[in-house]
Amino acid sequence: MSNTNNGNIIQLEDGWNNVIKQGAIDVLERTLDDGFDTSFEPKEYIRIYTTCYDMCTQRSPYNWSRDLYTRHGETIETYLRNTVLPALQDKTGQGGTILLNELKHRWSNHQIMNKWLKKFFTYLDRYYVKHHSLPTLEQAGLGHFKTEIYQNSKENTTSAIISLVNEEREGEIIDKTLVKSIVELYESMGMGSLDSYTNDLEQPLLDATRAFYGRKREDWITKDSTPDYLIKAEKALGEEKTRVVEYLNPATEPKIRRVVEDEILQKVQMNLLEKEGSGCSVLLANDKTSDLQRMFKLFSRLDSGLQPMANIVEKFITSQGNACIEKRQARLDSGEKDKNDDPEFVKSLIDLQEKYLGVIRETFASHHLFQKALKNSFEEIVNNDVGNFSNAELMSTFCDRILKSGGDKLSETEVEQSLDRIVQLFSFLNDKDLFAEIYRNQLAKRLLNQRSASDDAEKAMIAKLKVQCGTQFTSKMEGMLNDLAVGSEQKSEFDRRMELQQENSLSFGVQVLTTGNWPSYKAPEVALPPQMSKCMDVFKEWHDAKHQNRRLTWVHSLGNATVRATYGKKSYDLQVTTLQAVVLNVFNEGKSYGFSELKSKLNLDDITLKPLMHSLSCGKHKVISKSPASNKIASTDSFSGNAKFSCNMRKIRIPVASVESSHNKNRVEEDRSVAIEAAIVRIMKARKTLSHQQLVAEVLSQLAFFKPQPRVIKKRIEALIDREYLERSTENSQQYNYLA
Repeated sequence: MSNTNNGNIIQLEDGWNNVIKQGAIDVLERTLDDGFDTSFEPKEYIRIYTTCYDMCTQRSPYNWSRDLYTRHGETIETYLRNTVLPALQDKTGQGGTILLNELKHRWSNHQIMNKWLKKFFTYLDRYYVKHHSLPTLEQAGLGHFKTEIYQNSKENTTSAIISLVNEEREGEIIDKTLVKSIVELYESMGMGSLDSYTNDLEQPLLDATRAFYGRKREDWITKDSTPDYLIKAEKALGEEKTRVVEYLNPATEPKIRRVVEDEILQKVQMNLLEKEGSGCSVLLANDKTSDLQRMFKLFSRLDSGLQPMANIVEKFITSQGNACIEKRQARLDSGEKDKNDDPEFVKSLIDLQEKYLGVIRETFASHHLFQKALKNSFEEIVNNDVGNFSNAELMSTFCDRILKSGGDKLSETEVEQSLDRIVQLFSFLNDKDLFAEIYRNQLAKRLLNQRSASDDAEKAMIAKLKVQCGTQFTSKMEGMLNDLAVGSEQKSEFDRRMELQQENSLSFGVQVLTTGNWPSYKAPEVALPPQMSKCMDVFKEWHDAKHQNRRLTWVHSLGNATVRATYGKKSYDLQVTTLQAVVLNVFNEGKSYGFSELKSKLNLDDITLKPLMHSLSCGKHKVISKSPASNKIASTDSFSGNAKFSCNMRKIRIPVASVESSHNKNRVEEDRSVAIEAAIVRIMKARKTLSHQQLVAEVLSQLAFFKPQPRVIKKRIEALIDREYLERSTENSQQYNYLA
């Protein structure tokens, strides 16, 4: 076996030069250089493969595996160094596309050579390489290309790629397929990772991108309006995304996106938002929905990019609300009477809230920052009172106009929509308890005077308030409606009894109310005519028999009556209050009475009697004559029946000015004090010890229906200390301890 002249032994030089180099390598190099397709006849391929196989399987010392592996690498290195590299160097400086095309061609040739050499030396790859843990022939071929070609040309090719990318950014057409093939070369040079692509192409490209868009930013920000700038920015970001899809590695997309966003958005965000004549506020003022949507979409890409925009939106909405408030103030300053009914002002706030609720929903996708901006702005607007009446009272009176008969003429759908809108506005109100007190008083008047336009609408409004504030908020209102429902059954039962007995000539009805549900009212002890007193006695007897543990208190100021009055030959039905009816009854005898005499006869004070006499003698329908004639009631006036009274209508309603305020301020303050103290005790019972600041903060967080000033909370804390619910810490006066 050691005889080198044995015909079965292939010597290294003989096999290499006569078969492998001559039959395979030289043919490969020649066809690649000439640009022809490289292929081998099966018979020739088998001859070369068999020679390589035999040279790798001969026994030592004639096993040429190591030598063939070495010569494989040297062959590739020599070809790359002597043929490929000079060709690339020759194309350098002739233009990026020429260089990249040459590199693409040489890279393609190298892949073909690598493929065929791997096929010829398959046995070497399968056993020798694996046994000695060497790079595979394919890996070795790539490694040689990287060392000899890639490392020497990457700076020029990277510059050429960046130049082409910038040309495309400027609107020129480039060979994207060419760029993509070179990018794939960079990826291959990583040998299974993207390190070469990342370090040698991606990072320089990102730096060039930053520089390119830095120049664009300075140009655009100088000459373009904010909408025009953002259109260009949106286009640039879209193009960069497409660029990555077409010829860059997908991993580059988030990196290049961040660079572009930083350069054209982040660095000029406030300039764009506040740009004179086209900034965010101007777009809001001119309802530029599409421009605002684009601004929102672009700035949402940035970390904390929406907060500055939300701040501007909040400031703008607040300014719009303040304009409504200033308009109301101007009307009052011009001499318009200040009253608790200003539908124009409330509607302006409702329209403003509805408009910008739509903007937040449609333009800003109901983003939480913009919802918060809307909430903050309207909390400031709605709680900014102007004039003698709070916004809580104006809003409640607006509801009253909608819900009472004779108010605004609205369809059921319009009523529902109006109530929805006012409840939305109500949600921003700090003094919800004040609104509740006023609303309850107005609800009581509608119900007791039978002025409610729709029971369903009343229930719907209470249900909306209940959803907004909870059961506790509406329990008394629901109790009022329940009283009327139960009272209706009792009234029917009592009416049937009166019909059977026929003891009284008067048509008489009583509404029984639960004291805790209804507002408190004055109950003057008026001297009633015998007929009325008898009716009351009959009802009291019937009621006491049915409800032995209940006590009746008569509130005549809430009652109403229809009085048949005859003037000359004509009769009228006067729709009046119970107290007005009592006054009219005095004049049945045709006598005149002085004011003081009436006071004594009716057992009424000045505060109650004056509005009654004013309504009957100074109003539109003067059924009582006053002497001397004037529009004011004096204690020296005298009164008599007006024999000359005449009216075209048979039914006449005579309203009387209410002596009751819209709400009891003292009661509201008392309720607030109780709520604050209850919250303090709950908190301290759970926490045992708290500092003053912590306690105030927790109390404010627990109070849902109003927002007291810290000094008010401090006052209630002092009151609880006096009553020994709390004590100050002996070590720290700003700390409180709970006393069990």
